[in-house]
Amino acid sequence: MAFKNPFQLKTGSSPLLRESILTNQDNLGDVTGTERMTVSGTINRSLILGLILVLTSCISYIMPNMIFMWVGVIGGLICVITAAFKTQWSPILAPLYVAFEGLFVGAVSFMYASMFNGIVFQAVSLTMAVFFLMLFLYKSGIIKVNNTFRSVIIGATGAIALVYIVSMILGFFNVQVPFIYGNGLFGIGFSVLVVGIAAFNLMLDFDFFDKGESAGLPKYMEWYAAMGLWVTLIWLYLEMLRLLSKLSSRD
Repeated sequence: MAFKNPFQLKTGSSPLLRESILTNQDNLGDVTGTERMTVSGTINRSLILGLILVLTSCISYIMPNMIFMWVGVIGGLICVITAAFKTQWSPILAPLYVAFEGLFVGAVSFMYASMFNGIVFQAVSLTMAVFFLMLFLYKSGIIKVNNTFRSVIIGATGAIALVYIVSMILGFFNVQVPFIYGNGLFGIGFSVLVVGIAAFNLMLDFDFFDKGESAGLPKYMEWYAAMGLWVTLIWLYLEMLRLLSKLSSRD
């Protein structure tokens, strides 16, 4: 059987919350005379968050501890929920989020690496490859983020979240859902599907970068958008680890 991540509920970056900000900006406060969000500024914020994530991931990977995992997953969840309601706190919450998630990701990566040689490098490489592929598809216009596309991805993301929630609840009663954890064709197919949905969520992140600039969102929303991107990338990476572990366990 494939390795089971003890924290299965990693379902992406809440595209519904991102889109609601563009249509209802009441919680953004008065932005008159303030600096505005830009794509270049958001990219810079994303790189800063990435450096923080790598740093805390390395710490957790070198000194793996279950405490890191719990602190990381709970702290990260609190930051995401808080940022959804207090977007103006994003310059503080975004760095805290990736710091917490780095602790979680590093510990989980160590657990996978201890069972499957080279899996972390493969997962990181594939995650970055998917990121640049989706960026190319978005920038080239090969895939356009319209209302239909957005609705499908949001719905699919919600469905995956529901499946994981039900699975987690059943797990409290020692009931496992085979098609999620199994390394059979159905289990692998499910993981491929989830990886695909996570990848398409990246296009919603790219679209939010552009629309946030066009909508004239306040400067601090660069941190919020960058945070959303890293939520998606972390989800994609964890799903890559799960998929690769299933494939490796079939050898």
